[in-house]
Amino acid sequence: MCKSFLALCLLLLSGHAVWAQQIHGSDAAKIKLQLEKLNTLGRVLYLAAHPDDENTQLLAYLDNEKHYRTAYLSLTRGDGGQNLVGNEQGPYIGLICTEELLAARQNDGAEQFFSSALDFGYSKTAKETFKFWGHQRILKDAVWIIRKFRPDVIICRFPEDKRAGHGNHWASAIIAHEAYEMAGDSTKFPEQLKYVDPWQPKRVLWNTYQFGGTNTTDPNQFHIDIGGYNPLLGKSYGEIAADGRSMHKSQGFGTAPNYGHEVAYFKTITGTEPHQNLLDGVNTSWSKIKGGKKIGKRITQTIQRFDMSHPEAIIPELFRIKEAISEIGNKYWKKQKIKEINKIILACSGIYLDAYCSNPYIIAGENMKVNMKAVNRSSVSAKLKSLTLLDRNIPLNKKLSTYNLKKDTFQVKVAGNRPISQPYWLKKRHFSGYYQIPDQKLVGLPKNPPKLTAVFHLEIAGNAISVSLPVHYRYVSPVKGEIENRLLVAPPVTANISEEVYIFTSQKPQHIAVQLKSFKKNIRGIAHLKVPAYLEVPNNNISFQLDKKGAEKTIYFTLKPKNEMQSSASDTISVELKVNGKVYKRGIKVMDYGYIPTITVFPPSEAKVASMSLKIQGQQIGYIMGSGDKVPEALRQMGYKVNLLKDNELSADNFKKFDAIVMGIRAYNTRKALKYAQDELMEYVNNGGVLVVQYNKNYGLVDAHPGPYPFDITKKRVTNEFSPVKFLLPDASVFNNPNKITKKDFEGWIQERGLYFVDKVDAHYRAPLAMHDPNEASLDGSLIISDYGKGKFVYTGLAFFRELPAGVPGAYRLFANLLAQ
Repeated sequence: MCKSFLALCLLLLSGHAVWAQQIHGSDAAKIKLQLEKLNTLGRVLYLAAHPDDENTQLLAYLDNEKHYRTAYLSLTRGDGGQNLVGNEQGPYIGLICTEELLAARQNDGAEQFFSSALDFGYSKTAKETFKFWGHQRILKDAVWIIRKFRPDVIICRFPEDKRAGHGNHWASAIIAHEAYEMAGDSTKFPEQLKYVDPWQPKRVLWNTYQFGGTNTTDPNQFHIDIGGYNPLLGKSYGEIAADGRSMHKSQGFGTAPNYGHEVAYFKTITGTEPHQNLLDGVNTSWSKIKGGKKIGKRITQTIQRFDMSHPEAIIPELFRIKEAISEIGNKYWKKQKIKEINKIILACSGIYLDAYCSNPYIIAGENMKVNMKAVNRSSVSAKLKSLTLLDRNIPLNKKLSTYNLKKDTFQVKVAGNRPISQPYWLKKRHFSGYYQIPDQKLVGLPKNPPKLTAVFHLEIAGNAISVSLPVHYRYVSPVKGEIENRLLVAPPVTANISEEVYIFTSQKPQHIAVQLKSFKKNIRGIAHLKVPAYLEVPNNNISFQLDKKGAEKTIYFTLKPKNEMQSSASDTISVELKVNGKVYKRGIKVMDYGYIPTITVFPPSEAKVASMSLKIQGQQIGYIMGSGDKVPEALRQMGYKVNLLKDNELSADNFKKFDAIVMGIRAYNTRKALKYAQDELMEYVNNGGVLVVQYNKNYGLVDAHPGPYPFDITKKRVTNEFSPVKFLLPDASVFNNPNKITKKDFEGWIQERGLYFVDKVDAHYRAPLAMHDPNEASLDGSLIISDYGKGKFVYTGLAFFRELPAGVPGAYRLFANLLAQ
């Protein structure tokens, strides 16, 4: 777990601080497992490109069976992935994937790291990936993490060539190899050596695999059985892996457990080859450290004496072991093992500690009321000597007698310069392939180090120990019981623009709804809408007043173009709130999915605005949502009336009222009801309707034939958003009715042209477009259209689900033509 600056200082100065999220205690079996890990000094770093790339069962085995300190370095946070639980994209799905990875690590016991690389979507080569990431930038991050974590062995998931399949995968293997070569060289990235020392791992291994149609394993490769059952955890490593893997819910990676043998294969990329185990040639016992042999022996004896019914009985011996550890010369292992033994001491003591607020948000410069709880649930003697809240030290000298709950409430002032709570990688504007992280010490951390902390200074069995906890927000739900969430520093007031994109097709004005929310009392100010030069706001500078904390109010700006639309443009509008001489420019976004902690961020108060010449035909659109996208909102901006159809509304009688029906992305992968509604959808088209099907993956289809005539969905795609587009049928209606589509309409696209193109297309379909990535064959499967009876069927892999929320004018114009009769 990340350390706050205060907790880190305490640890370095006294050697007595332990960091935790909350001290609840631990069951005796897990304490025994922690003791066994205390007696092991090996480290393994697993490295790949994305959340869900890791071999979760191997991580579980290495951490819980071999007791190595194990970590996964995912170069990206999954920002370019799809979303099966909601409609978030980009950095927001990256936040969800980050929490899913941390939940997976809670299952398998490993640690989690990230680089500054941004998952920009699918790429076909490492060269293309590095063009976005910056080869040296991400290599530098990996070297930094290796020097901090100091792994004995690095394991990469993918090979350094096209067999990796995905350019990001390919690039991750290159990074693993090169970082191995550089981490021990003091001439490489020498600026890091202010904080870390060079480190040379023993070897880099490729964890070969067999899935899909790819098999890179070989019986002659070094291999180990990572199956088996851990009686202390009551699970097999396959079960632990399945629990962790199934936390990747946004990516649809729920899986069944494996209960038996599971062989992991490895190929040596560089360094010495292993023969008996992964850490061949590495001494993983205390004997590797001067004076450590006696420590290892004492830990072994303590494990043998450990009584699961009375864990507190070994606390005096644990403090003696801790004192011996504090005298060793190896700074890395001293720090790491003191942290581990402190956690074991707290777990054995059964002491419960907590610091929380009853309000989810605090404001810089204001007072904060913190509730404290402490109780000793064992027979060990304990005293709470003092409590440090932020910068305030509070003497207490409370004896913690068995089961006697101590409660108190304290007022502390939050510093006026305390920044709002925002993920460190999102504090600055990010580029298309990487996040800006100015502070070197933050690189690699999964989340922000907690800033709002409570440090409990204890005396246990006559020995001093300090425990640093983040102060969190707590409340009781009538349904779910007691809920804990992060305590956040909020701006005094936020402004959320109601729509992500506004479309202007004429000089007709639009009302821009902005929801204001206060996080303190008596907020008065002026709201100002900043717009590009070709737009004007007749009623700008709106006064507002919010008297109560938590009050909300919606204000409306009138926004209109100064002149008739002559050409397409895409820009940004933003809200500024002027309060007491200060300007606030943030909104608030909350993502609460239940299976991971609630995510709250304060993004810029902005929206896209696109102007264009746009005509539409028809009004009523039925939308069958798939895995989640924001196309319905875009269609409403275009002037359509959109109805989101539930499963019980997928009937021929209901379809009749719509001018067109649109399938959301991956609808045939996620809506089982479509298997039974397909005939009625085809009847709708036959009777004169328009059906537009957006991309689906080529496996797991609920109906293998989503169109009136056959075609195959493939994995083919065009990842370069600047790839030239060729009009194969320039006179086709799709390019001329009701909007004249030209190559200019394919300018300004983001991330990709499209994905999951079709092939082996029946002759009834027309393929009006062709495109290709550099040095590849031309593809004509991005868009197919067929007449069927009186109506029209469309299948498209073009990435409208990305382009419309990004305000790309040409994407709106082309989509309107797809919907037209």
